Amino acid sequence: MALYAIGDLQGCHDEFVQLLDLVGFSPANDRLWLVGDLVNRGPGSLPILREVKALGDAARVVLGNHDLHLLTVAAGHRAPHRSDTLDDVLRAPDRADLLDWLAARPLVVREDGLLMVHAGLLPSWTAADALGLSGEVEAKLAGSDARRFLGALYGDDPSTWRDDLEGDDRLRAIVNACTRLRFCTADGRMEFGEKRGRAHAPEGFRPWFAHDHRRTASETIVSGHWSTLELDLAPNVMMLDSACLWGGTLTAIRLPDRRVFQVPSRHPVVPKPLV
Repeated sequence: MALYAIGDLQGCHDEFVQLLDLVGFSPANDRLWLVGDLVNRGPGSLPILREVKALGDAARVVLGNHDLHLLTVAAGHRAPHRSDTLDDVLRAPDRADLLDWLAARPLVVREDGLLMVHAGLLPSWTAADALGLSGEVEAKLAGSDARRFLGALYGDDPSTWRDDLEGDDRLRAIVNACTRLRFCTADGRMEFGEKRGRAHAPEGFRPWFAHDHRRTASETIVSGHWSTLELDLAPNVMMLDSACLWGGTLTAIRLPDRRVFQVPSRHPVVPKPLV
């Protein structure tokens, strides 16, 4: 049995199929980790959702910011962006089943010393903290208040994590860290405006994984989101968004031997973000 982790799909269905074929993925024998952002911008969000859902226990998925955007649009709280490619999902006859399945995905997965999250984790959080906080959001999205909560999800405030945060502010901060984080301070202040690489860190900020005394440093973290880093494999952090959407590649890594498999983009969206 092999475990593969794959970077942000964002509707790149053809590349996903090619990559699974390249690694010889078998749902009966292998398992798949997907780092979130299954949907949007690429042309194949609907078949990706259907196929990943059909994999059942062979696939584990965490929510990304584009997945939450889909849920929020579907709930009527936001209008689609001009660059969205979500209409096929929103008009699908199995829309409700697909959206219910997506909303039930966690923000964080942990297994055998590996952590998966879409964007990042704040320096003060332990692995146990991250799982517990993910569980708080998962419970909210599974409850009767989910639709209202999706309407309160967006915004950059509170920009600094505190353990005593409550209500929507607490859940919003958890979601922002797990699905949008790139740069932060050691004390948990998040910055969401800068999307370029680590050399462009705003003054006083560092990449979330570069802080001294980060409490998840002993874990191996698998994530994506930061496409301007492309493929970035450090000893304890694997950033797998290799910018397929922007004309790069779609990447799979076989865990734990870290063999890398890649296929080229077929449907790039231009322009590529500045690095």
